Amino acid sequence: MKLLYFAWVRQRIGRAEEQISPPASVTTVGGLIDYLRGRGPGYEAAFENVKLIRCAVNQDHAGLEAGVKAGDEIAFFPPVTGG
Repeated sequence: MKLLYFAWVRQRIGRAEEQISPPASVTTVGGLIDYLRGRGPGYEAAFENVKLIRCAVNQDHAGLEAGVKAGDEIAFFPPVTGG
């Protein structure tokens, strides 16, 4: 599973991307976020308020209930506004 982090999410975690193999019990975006929170203080800080995080699974916007599996590309980023 390839994870991509953007803007302040990247800054808090300290990296732009990584490859991970979460446990088989991680099957949704929400479950992935819960798993990532346990990986250290930077992850906990980045995901402390999931209402401030947007996600894309394989380049399609996805909610917390969206499924994830090995081989997926998951991106996390703050809400974006235009103007």
